[in-house]
Amino acid sequence: MVPLPVNEARARDSVSKLTHFNQAGEAHMVDVGDKPISHRIAVADGRILMQAETLQLIQSGGHKKGDVLAIARIAGIMASKKTAELVPLCHPLSLSSVEVDFKIESAPAAIYCKATVETRGQTGVEMEALTAVQIALLTIYDMCKAVDRGMTLQDISLLKKSGGKSGMWERKG
Repeated sequence: MVPLPVNEARARDSVSKLTHFNQAGEAHMVDVGDKPISHRIAVADGRILMQAETLQLIQSGGHKKGDVLAIARIAGIMASKKTAELVPLCHPLSLSSVEVDFKIESAPAAIYCKATVETRGQTGVEMEALTAVQIALLTIYDMCKAVDRGMTLQDISLLKKSGGKSGMWERKG
């Protein structure tokens, strides 16, 4: 295998800015033990696009597997609590609050999902909020794939986070 040409100094600078790599460039879990405890909140969102008929089936409660959004909400909440088991270098956190909300969008047919996660701790909850959205939407897909395999998950992103040393961050636009 031929190595890719890389500017070594620039590569070292990039690695030094990534907190999940040590000085040797090896992956490691960040030590947050000396960080102060602060109130941390993260909000993430995304949507799943589907056929209008699929959306109608969810809205009417006519799905034979049950209340799709209720089950997806529980799945998102459960997933946020399991983030450290899914993402290798995430810290296990004690979450104080997880909210997963849905909004029906008719044109195009979609379900918008927003998750808000809170803790009082030494590291943020961005990954937990993103995981909640992703798994909630994947649960909708799983429950409805028999009638609509063409569903598409889109625009999963962090909207804002607060707390910790870096303070408030909010997505522009």
